[in-house]
Amino acid sequence: MRVAYFDCPSGAAGDMIMGALVDAGVPFEALRDELAKLRLPGWSLERREVMKGVFRATKIDVHVHDHDHAGDAAGHSHAHGHDRHEHPDRNLRAILDLIAASDLPATVKANASRIFTRLGEAEARVHGTTVDHVHFHDVGAVDAIVDVTGACVGLHLLGVDQVHCSALPLGGGFVTGAHGRIPIPGPGTAELLKGFPVVDTGVRRELVTPTGAAILTTLARAAGAMPAMTVEAVGYGAGNMELDAPNVIRLFLGRAASSGGRETIMQVETTVDDMSPQLWEVVIERLFETGALDVYLTPVTMKKSRPGTVLTALCAPDRVTELSRVLFEESPTIGVRWTAYQRERLDREMVTLPTTYGAIPFKVSRLDGRVVTVTPEFDEVRRIARAKGLPVREVLDQARAEGRRLLA
Repeated sequence: MRVAYFDCPSGAAGDMIMGALVDAGVPFEALRDELAKLRLPGWSLERREVMKGVFRATKIDVHVHDHDHAGDAAGHSHAHGHDRHEHPDRNLRAILDLIAASDLPATVKANASRIFTRLGEAEARVHGTTVDHVHFHDVGAVDAIVDVTGACVGLHLLGVDQVHCSALPLGGGFVTGAHGRIPIPGPGTAELLKGFPVVDTGVRRELVTPTGAAILTTLARAAGAMPAMTVEAVGYGAGNMELDAPNVIRLFLGRAASSGGRETIMQVETTVDDMSPQLWEVVIERLFETGALDVYLTPVTMKKSRPGTVLTALCAPDRVTELSRVLFEESPTIGVRWTAYQRERLDREMVTLPTTYGAIPFKVSRLDGRVVTVTPEFDEVRRIARAKGLPVREVLDQARAEGRRLLA
């Protein structure tokens, strides 16, 4: 499994991500040719090598024009990475239609659409409107469409199966944009970073752009420490700013350890002492429907010796908001807390195996390619036991033994 780990000591932006991908091995001409499949006029792409402090890095510039530059992008020489010319604002539907109508690979289209959908949802939430009424300003500009799609193309060309990244630096201060003077991180960026590890490095600049936040928080399977991997290439993507520390994003590209890899999960919890026990079933069902990986209840003794219950739900970082909303809607709690945890998990897959009782789905996990657990799907075991009038334990033990023999 090929893994990309983005180390973001001084921030993240779409052009920095593209630069790191090219520096790690994406052929620039192939990237440009794939992006041309968007059939989006009015832009050109430039690659150059720059120094950021003591680091050599690749800088990718997206030049946006009032007219369609059909010439070779490498021939352009501009002072700024993103030349801001007049181009129409676009709503989410227009961007998704543009991506869908392109000749890009299906995985690239799917990932780019996911990223822009999250951008639209974040903008709608912070501006108190619906996604249909959100008009992307900087986000919907041509350069951002190229940045987002280019990142997805680069990952596809490198054959990346999983994306991981470090905690993202928040930055600080103020910036003037389409909505006036706003604090950094901007409201859209802050919304995208919910449930994602962040750090304050003390730098009072915009370190993470909306496109950078959307790309990494949407595609990253986990955030925090680098997963166990064998590094095959390292790429450096340069940003526009000159900071005390080098303004680069660093990409480690390699093969994941066969144990399944390390990932970040969120533990969402709330403590309740005034709810009818009958309601827990509804709460748990809704949490699983909303994306919880696991849910369990723990009895506790609270202040004044009152009996209470701690509900714990495990989920991916991008599901914290949705799970918290379920808890507020379905329980009397007035507060929800969450913590990020690292976990290591085995490679696993579902396989259907023939048994004495017929075909049964099994969950199979492996360590270094060796089968370590073979577990028949319990609901199917229970159905078979009832249909045949047998004890569930007898069917379960027999199916498990046959499954292990078949996979030995």
